[in-house]
Amino acid sequence: MELSPDLILILAGVAFVAGFVDSIAGGGGLLNVPAMLLAGMDPVSTLATNKLQGMFGVGAASLQYVRHGVTSWRAMRWMMLASGVAALFGAALVTSLPTQHLKAALPFVLLVIALYFLLSPRLGDVEAEPRLKEGVFASTVVPAIGFYDGAIGPGTGSFFALGFITLRGEDILRATGKTKLLNFASNVGAFVFFLFAGKIVWLTGIGMAIGSVLGARLGATLAVKAGGKIIKPVLVLACSAMAIKLLSDPAHPIWAFFAG
Repeated sequence: MELSPDLILILAGVAFVAGFVDSIAGGGGLLNVPAMLLAGMDPVSTLATNKLQGMFGVGAASLQYVRHGVTSWRAMRWMMLASGVAALFGAALVTSLPTQHLKAALPFVLLVIALYFLLSPRLGDVEAEPRLKEGVFASTVVPAIGFYDGAIGPGTGSFFALGFITLRGEDILRATGKTKLLNFASNVGAFVFFLFAGKIVWLTGIGMAIGSVLGARLGATLAVKAGGKIIKPVLVLACSAMAIKLLSDPAHPIWAFFAG
């Protein structure tokens, strides 16, 4: 189903804001997915179309970080491959996976991440000694988060960033730049599955992709210039907002638990 031009224009505006936030801290789906559902799209088409526009938005942010020398495609190529392949399998297996327990825990995990950054004011200010070798990180943590992105999605950027800072000792700007490349790869992997599944709403997705690219370019440029001064606050706000949004859903598993 294709939406009317006025709805596509509104969704492109939402995607601009989402692309801006997503390029800095992740969480763009927090805005895009509800907006598409409110516009009348079914859940599966919404997820598929979100991967299309997200792929372009995160790709634009990735280009900005690469152009400013924060990271490079070559240095990240194997991690990107691991993230993309894992996301493809996550998207393909999501319907048969018991994800209710993970969905129930996700808001609380996001709140912990927000508190961790909030209460650790110097976290990620400078590079630190890595706690995990690059090869181990690339073969375990990266595909695990990539698979999660394909299967569920919210918080992927925050998980990647936290992993780079705490396990690889990266400063917050480089962690954010590398996160965007891996998030781009996971979006591509999930997009490939949805492409062959025939669930993408193309005109809507392309319109949103344009808005997402413009927002992402602006957000990534500001992040490069301001570093942790803008990345940390946006990261804390994005994690908190995602957690609140997930908990506010009456269908969240935790409410069924209390009701029972």
